[in-house]
Amino acid sequence: MNAAVKPEQLIADVDHAHLDALEEEAIFILREVAASFERPALLFSGGKDSCVVLRLAEKAFKMKNAAHPSGYSGALPFPLVHIDTGHNFPEVITFRDQRVADMGERLIVGHLEDSMAKGTIRLSHPLESRNGHQTVTLLETIEEHKFDCLIGGARRDEEKARAKERIFSHRDSFGQWQPKEQRPELWTLFNTRIRPGEHFRCFPISNWTELDVWLYIARENIPLPQMYFAHQRQVIRRKGLLVPLTDVTPPEPGETVETAQVRFRTVGDMTCTCPVESPAANASEVVAETLTVTVSERGATRMDDRTSEASMEKRKKEGYF
Repeated sequence: MNAAVKPEQLIADVDHAHLDALEEEAIFILREVAASFERPALLFSGGKDSCVVLRLAEKAFKMKNAAHPSGYSGALPFPLVHIDTGHNFPEVITFRDQRVADMGERLIVGHLEDSMAKGTIRLSHPLESRNGHQTVTLLETIEEHKFDCLIGGARRDEEKARAKERIFSHRDSFGQWQPKEQRPELWTLFNTRIRPGEHFRCFPISNWTELDVWLYIARENIPLPQMYFAHQRQVIRRKGLLVPLTDVTPPEPGETVETAQVRFRTVGDMTCTCPVESPAANASEVVAETLTVTVSERGATRMDDRTSEASMEKRKKEGYF
């Protein structure tokens, strides 16, 4: 019989050569963005994928400095951008602001409520999910600041539509994605030419998996919001998911509120993001747990992706990230 092995012992024996290769590719892509575009920006929500991309950007453009609060000194060649739906988890917003303050970087926040005030977004009812509506605010933020490339942490393993997308994803003058008109990416040669009004979305960790992300977080000791790790939270069991109890996700008639030990695999709008039951209290334990999962993080935790098989692709064609 095999003796029990702690997750930390397993991770120490993992060959990290593939992480070095993924890191090198991502840093190369980030430097290509800085060299090819006039007004790029990095989308930073405080989620784990954007935290990984931010660390890669630090490695690409900054100097390691143990005395600096963030561990790196210098400045990024682009600002950070976040589209705030107004329904984000407060813990994530607090973490976002603290991380940006430690780095000393510039953060641009596009508020969905500003779009609502202008009348470009209209909700059918106050508790409607705002996740899909943030496309409008994103496109308005791009137009206001004249961004020609937005860097994000999307990965191909997350969802079918994202698996179709290139590392450099062209968007037309309406901000829309046309899956049949993507540009070839051969021998890491990228066609970044755009016409006025067009822009690109760039995904440096497109080739990473959820396991790669957690291995990298554990190896690099990347700070994350604590809700990514096991904690007690009030939840409602609904349609096979654990819906967190919040002001915008109250219990429906006949539902029972219970307290469970959970963690979040992904964070987003409170109205559509659910945790999973888990005892994983640190990155090493999450790695061990991720080795056994059979459902993608979005499939296991996102209510808005369960509406149809093509829900994500439809949103992406309209300009969603």
